[in-house]
Amino acid sequence: MPNRHYLKRDFNNWSIYTLAIVIFIAVPILTIFLKLFSGPGETWQHIVKNLLADYTINSLWLIFGCIILTLLFGVSSAWIVSRYKIPFQNTIEWMLILPLAIPSYITAYAYAGIFDYGGSLELLLRKVGISMIKIDIMNIYGLIVVLSLSLFPYVYVSTRAVFLYQSNRLIEASKLLGASEIKTFFNIVLPVARPAIIGGLFLVLMEVLNDYGAAKYFGVNTFTTGIFRTWFSLEEPNTAVYLSALLLLVVFVLIFLERLQRGDKKYNLALKSDIQLPKKNSSKKFQFLLFGLASIPLVFGFLLPFLQLVYWAFLTYSDTISIAFFNTALQSLSISILTAFLTVLIAVMVLYFPKWNRLKFLKDTPKIAVLGYAIPGAVIALGVMIPTLVLDKWFIKTMKQVMNIDIGLIINGTIAILVYAYIIRFLAVAFNPIEASQTKIGKQLSESSKLLGKNNLVTFIKIELPLLKTGLLSAFILVFVDIMKELPLTLILKPYHINTLAVKAYEYASDEQIMEASIPSLLIIVTGIIPIILLNKLILGAK
Repeated sequence: MPNRHYLKRDFNNWSIYTLAIVIFIAVPILTIFLKLFSGPGETWQHIVKNLLADYTINSLWLIFGCIILTLLFGVSSAWIVSRYKIPFQNTIEWMLILPLAIPSYITAYAYAGIFDYGGSLELLLRKVGISMIKIDIMNIYGLIVVLSLSLFPYVYVSTRAVFLYQSNRLIEASKLLGASEIKTFFNIVLPVARPAIIGGLFLVLMEVLNDYGAAKYFGVNTFTTGIFRTWFSLEEPNTAVYLSALLLLVVFVLIFLERLQRGDKKYNLALKSDIQLPKKNSSKKFQFLLFGLASIPLVFGFLLPFLQLVYWAFLTYSDTISIAFFNTALQSLSISILTAFLTVLIAVMVLYFPKWNRLKFLKDTPKIAVLGYAIPGAVIALGVMIPTLVLDKWFIKTMKQVMNIDIGLIINGTIAILVYAYIIRFLAVAFNPIEASQTKIGKQLSESSKLLGKNNLVTFIKIELPLLKTGLLSAFILVFVDIMKELPLTLILKPYHINTLAVKAYEYASDEQIMEASIPSLLIIVTGIIPIILLNKLILGAK
């Protein structure tokens, strides 16, 4: 009885809106688990006996290999640029983020062309009289390197932020006790930065599990490539759902481990300072050596693949650029802008509606919202497609019975379903910077407004919204860039009459027209670089 009384007392309009958002977000995830009860498809036993071990071992190898290399690239470059004075300091600090502008599948295409027989590296060596030894990168080891070069900035960005503001007293105390620079780094610096490093690694691993284009092109069987093969080639949706559920299990284990390690977070924050760590001066030779070391992941993660694509573009632009290509580019930009705007709007709702609702069990809605980014795009696509197909069949049957007309599919195969899946996938990307901005605002202004008799919505529009502009713009830019690059989700859900630059590049590469893939790839990269530069200036201006 008391529970029913409190429910009736605390229930308000914001509770309804919050429940609607929970349903909106949770449907794809719940669909995957509910579909398990319908049983596996006919090919499930074949996959278990012949392919599941391959999917599992390859996925684990990718996870392990990418952890090692992204740690090496990300942590070392972050420590160098935050601790030492080096040439072109400010330039290299922001340029180390640029590999994120190149999707991993495009980096894979570029390196395949560089190391291919008759590729750029062989032509270059032949000009200087060197016969090249065949280097085969089209395997799981090459894929590990390519993914690590593409994704290390996640570790670099999170780790550098901690290194810049670590307490200098700890480092000086370590030196006074006779510890060397290396010993101080491993015993003092790294333990303090551990939560930030693991946070960056978590994002890396989510991207590794989501990858389809690079793994498919390199011929490496993973859970994601298995889901595609089962759904499209074998036409076994139930078996694809079982594979998706296994992949979700891996994701939830990683989420649990990431949450588990946060136990030391308060301790680590206590060891930080509000003043940036002063950069060490050293000899010119040592400075240039450090500059060279910090530049390695930038050169191999961005400059080399970018230059390879530019070279190919000069060779093929006359065959590639056409009215159809411009239409594809316009469609990509339009869908990305529209979806980024809607995602930011819903992220604001996810942040504020639970606060304004009075039911306690709905206060944790944001925790559900951030799950989307952790779930691979192929899994979200299945989770969206299955319930909408059920709705479509119901509509078709109803219209046939009531009006005796065949209407065909009205939900699936539309831009709406693609946009919905994008929102679920990238809601966390928009939510995090908006939440960070809202936290900085604090509660005093909103509470003062409420004391003056203003309701939640008026307080938000007149007071908080203007102060959230940095977070909102950051969220829009991040989501826009991610949607422009997204491949697996788009491949499954895009309407037949719509194409995107990511899918176009994939189609060219799949048809062995890898050079022609350069033009759409470069356009994706350019539309990624410009927002990253703007975001960097925005963040610096906000400090």
